[in-house]
Amino acid sequence: MLASLLGVCFGQSVTLSKRSGPPTTRIEVSGKGFADDTAIEIYFGVTELALTSSNSSGSFSSNIEVPSSATPGEFAVTAVQVSNGASASAVFRVNTNWAEIGFGAGGTRFNAYENVLNTGNANSIGLLWKFTTGFNIDSSPAYVNGVVYIGSDDNNFYALNAATGAKLWSFATGSYIVSSPAVANGVVYVGSLDNNIYALNAATGVKLWSFTTGGYVVYSPVVVNGVVYSGSNDGNVYALNAATGALFWSFATGNVVASSPAVANGVVYVGCNDNNIYALNAATGDQIWSFATGGFVTSTPVVSSGVAYAGSWDNNLYALNATTGAELWSFATGLEIDSSPAVADGVVYVGSADENLYALNAASGAKIWSFSTSPGPVCSSPAVANGVVYFGSCNYYVYALNAATGATLWSFTSGPFVVDSSPAVVNGIVYFGSYDDNVYAFGLAGPQKKLRTRQP
Repeated sequence: MLASLLGVCFGQSVTLSKRSGPPTTRIEVSGKGFADDTAIEIYFGVTELALTSSNSSGSFSSNIEVPSSATPGEFAVTAVQVSNGASASAVFRVNTNWAEIGFGAGGTRFNAYENVLNTGNANSIGLLWKFTTGFNIDSSPAYVNGVVYIGSDDNNFYALNAATGAKLWSFATGSYIVSSPAVANGVVYVGSLDNNIYALNAATGVKLWSFTTGGYVVYSPVVVNGVVYSGSNDGNVYALNAATGALFWSFATGNVVASSPAVANGVVYVGCNDNNIYALNAATGDQIWSFATGGFVTSTPVVSSGVAYAGSWDNNLYALNATTGAELWSFATGLEIDSSPAVADGVVYVGSADENLYALNAASGAKIWSFSTSPGPVCSSPAVANGVVYFGSCNYYVYALNAATGATLWSFTSGPFVVDSSPAVVNGIVYFGSYDDNVYAFGLAGPQKKLRTRQP
C-alpha cells in the first residue's frame, strides 16, 4: 500500500487539480498507467466517491467533490483498478482559510465550511496556545494555510504558526496596527496608523511595497481580482494594484473613512464618518449611490443576497437594497453600533454599545433574540460557524452562543482587558486577540490526525 500512496505502484499515478481546500471543493482527479478500458474506483479517504473507466491509453479523468463531513487534515485520494486492485494515490489537505476580516469579500463573517465545532461541543473548547505581543491587540486575525496573521499596538505585524502559536516572523511599522490583514496570492495586506498600507510576502514578512495615504489606516483592506480596496482617515477610499501598489483610483468622502470596505458584484460598499454608506463602482470608483444615516458609520457593511447591512452611530442597523441603496428596514438598538454585522442562514447578528448582541431576521429586521453583555458594550464583530456565533465584549469576555437561541455555550475572560478583536473561526479553532496583549487559539483537545486513506 505504501508504494501506491506514493503514486508509483506498477507505474500508475494520480494527479489532482487542487491539493487543498475546504469541504465541498470540486477536484478533477486524473490518472495514467492503468490497464486499458477498465473500471476505476475513486476514493476520498475511505469513502468511494466515483466509478469511472480508463481509456485505450490507460488514462482517466473524473470529478469528485470533497465530502461536506471531511474534517481538517490530509486525505488520500485513491484510484483503484477494479480488476486487480492496483492503485495510486495523491494527498488532498482539507483546509478552510479565513483570509480577511469578513471571511469573504462580501464581509458576511460566516464560515459555512466549519464541521468540527458545533453547538454540542463548543462548551468543551480549551486553550491551545497564546502568543504575547508588546501591547494591546485591536487587530482581528486572518488564517491562511496554517498561519495566523495579526497586528498589534506594539507597532508590529505578526505571522504565527496556527498549530503552536510560534512566531514565524514579524514586521515593524511606524505606529499601531489596528487594521486587520487581508491575504491573497501569497501576499499580506495591512494598514497602520503610520498612514501606510503595506504589502508583505506572506511567507517571509519582507515588504513588497507600501502606499502612503494622508491619514491613519485604521480599518482593514479587502482584496478582489488583483485590487486592494481600503479607506483612510484622510477621507478617501483607495483602489490599489495588488501587485505593485499603484493607485487605480480614489474616492473622496466628507470625513474619516473608519469602516472596512465590502466588495460584491463589482461594487465597493463602505461606511464613513460623514454619516453615509457609499456604493462605488469597483472598477472606476464612481459613486453609484449613497445612503444618509444619522451618525458615524464605522460598522463595516455586509452584502448578502442582494442586501447591504450596516450599523450607524444613530443606534440603527440598516438593511439596504444593494443595487439602489433604498432602505428595506432598520432596527433600533439603545446606543450606537460600532460592531460589524454577520449574516448566516437568514439571520443578521450585530453588537451594540447598549451592551447587547442581537439576532435579527435578515428579511424583515424582526428581533429573534438578544444577549446581554452588561456591564460592557459589544466591542468586536461576531463570527458565525456551524450553528454557533462567537464575539468579544468590552466586559472582558469572549462568548460562543447558540446561533438559533442565543443560549451561552462557552465563555472566556481575559479580564480586566477588553476584547476588541473579532474572532476568526476556522478548522475547529477560534482565534482572537485581546487588550491583555495576547493572541489566543481555542479548540478541542485531541490526538493529531493521521493521513486518512482507503485500506487494501
